[in-house]
Amino acid sequence: MPRKREMKKYWMKRGKDERCNCRHHHAGGCGLYFLGFVGAAVYYLQQSTTFLTGVLAILKAIVWPAFLVYKLLGGF
Repeated sequence: MPRKREMKKYWMKRGKDERCNCRHHHAGGCGLYFLGFVGAAVYYLQQSTTFLTGVLAILKAIVWPAFLVYKLLGGF
């Protein structure tokens, strides 16, 4: 594994234009996940009747893709 100093020289040698800025690659997915989160939060919060079920609704809204994949892969 290269040393830290060697890696720094390597990156400085390549220049800023050749570096991979990976933040822009996932921008669409993050926005889509956020819209899904808001939609799931509204759906689950409408069904909640107490404060505890409201907290659980927010937690469910965070992990809603796991529920979706579970259902899609046949774990009915």
